[in-house]
Amino acid sequence: MTGAERRERLSRSRLYLVLQARPHGADPDGLLDAALRGGVDIVQLRDKDLPEDELVAAAEPFRRACTVHGALFVLNDRPDLVVACGADGVHVGQDDTPVEEARAAVGPERLVGLSAGSRAELEAAAGARADYLGADYLGVGAIFGTPTKPDAEAGGLELVRDAAELVRIPWFAIGGIERDTVADVAGAGAPGVAVVRAIRDADDPEAAARSLRAALTRHAG
Repeated sequence: MTGAERRERLSRSRLYLVLQARPHGADPDGLLDAALRGGVDIVQLRDKDLPEDELVAAAEPFRRACTVHGALFVLNDRPDLVVACGADGVHVGQDDTPVEEARAAVGPERLVGLSAGSRAELEAAAGARADYLGADYLGVGAIFGTPTKPDAEAGGLELVRDAAELVRIPWFAIGGIERDTVADVAGAGAPGVAVVRAIRDADDPEAAARSLRAALTRHAG
């Protein structure tokens, strides 16, 4: 896939799923297929504790499922392993690999995403040479409190409104977003959301994904 094709898919993406290598200690295949059937556009593999060789092996079912369903596959904070994992890009946080280094590692044809957790970080990204530090998209949050990142300060819907005002590249609100809050997040201006528990922990992940995606469409600002 070319960089232009990846960025075109990114521009149409609304629902982003973040998963560890073995959700709830199980193989990810069934969950991935269900989530992708339900409308997930992007899947990120985030498992900071895995050694390199295990992470590359763990990436295979993610890459395969995303290829089958026409979704994008992103690796968390390991730009050096993007090619080995067959990923479409990498996502880095404020305290991870700098965007410039990530871009140098993955090249121009793959995607680089960046986290932003405050208005100041949004302004810094949006104002940096008007190119968002070279990132292709932003993950904005935490919006609400979340046990997956207990130290993250929740910015609430005000942070969503800040991003809607400042950001002119694709972005996804993230952090504690569930089925009963996604409408508020979309209504505040988020074009897309990234979730973990809302799909991973659902009794029916496919139905959960469909519900989230429908709410994004229905309540888009």
